[in-house]
Amino acid sequence: MTDLPELDPEEQRVLGSLLEKQVTVPATYPLTLNALRTACNQSNSRDPVTDYDEQTLEQVGRRLKDRGLLRIVWSDTGRRTLKYHQVLDEVLGLAPDERALVTVLLLRGPQAPGELRSRTDRLHPFADRAAVEETLRRMAERGLVRELPRRGGDRDARWTHLLGAADPEAAPAAPVQVPSGAERDERVRASYDAVATAYADSLLTELTGLPFETWLLDRVAAHAAGGPVVEVGCGPGHVTAYLADAGADATGVDLSPGMVAEARRRFPGGSYEVGDLRTLMRPATATGWSAVLAWYSLIHLAPSELPGALEALARPLAPGGWLVLALHAGSDVRHHDEWFGQPVDLDFVYHQEDGIVRLVQAAGLTDVEWYRRGALESRGESSNRLYVVARKPR
Repeated sequence: MTDLPELDPEEQRVLGSLLEKQVTVPATYPLTLNALRTACNQSNSRDPVTDYDEQTLEQVGRRLKDRGLLRIVWSDTGRRTLKYHQVLDEVLGLAPDERALVTVLLLRGPQAPGELRSRTDRLHPFADRAAVEETLRRMAERGLVRELPRRGGDRDARWTHLLGAADPEAAPAAPVQVPSGAERDERVRASYDAVATAYADSLLTELTGLPFETWLLDRVAAHAAGGPVVEVGCGPGHVTAYLADAGADATGVDLSPGMVAEARRRFPGGSYEVGDLRTLMRPATATGWSAVLAWYSLIHLAPSELPGALEALARPLAPGGWLVLALHAGSDVRHHDEWFGQPVDLDFVYHQEDGIVRLVQAAGLTDVEWYRRGALESRGESSNRLYVVARKPR
């Protein structure tokens, strides 16, 4: 390809952010200057993390406009506000799959095909890793990307874009730091409250056609043998209700009042309460829980919070009781600023089985089992799943 634009790091970040937000939040695109600054300076899905001010971004915007890579337009409605719209995809003639890969490469630098597939899931649905590699080869023929020499210890070669200077030999960035504490909890609570009804509508029947998950839940109910079971982070209550139907004395607890309201409305015979998994108490009817389930409820915690959370969940177990975890498998952190048609602010943290197993054992649990299930693409899943079962010693 001739006349390929040469972009400096600031220009790469601006165009990458606009490419991303055009797909993920189309209702608020083109972006205002303030929204563009927020997009560029996100603390997740960006490498490196930046702190550009508005003056810097105005200057970058003018440079890109002069080069025909960006348009600055007026808002169609409301106050006459300037907004920023990228045209890089038009200039390069990018197909949707190429556009998704260019976006992530601009935002995160050189990456392996497996990383690219997981990190483009909201931008383009690649069927598998081979589909990513095929698109990369096509882009390489056009002069848009190239494969880098494999570094010592790397399992896969990385690919980089050719739209500007990048340091392919730079050391990998430090892992993304997920915010922790009260501010994060409030964002999680508000986000789930906002999507509660749509979330419940979508997930209420999700266990249908999931034989592994129902097998595992049936095991939990059989182990409890009518004893008390609690699901922390129960959402709209469908997993808790499944356990109750299987014979367990099941209770659901969730941080979101909106989710608890949905659970009570949809399963009026069940027991659902607002609560924090890190302050879980023993049941009123027994000396401990026969099983504690954290079914995709640890996915917003920072890694530094996991040891304390697992200890808090293990503490109220009865001797011989089970801790059961369901997680997204991997090492990524994915940010959602739109979910079920609502604006949200959520980080989804993925975990590797070896790290989780070590933490579960450190919490004093034994007989650890773990299972990894591949993503069911027919159901729209984009991540592998990790399930862990461990027992409190008698």
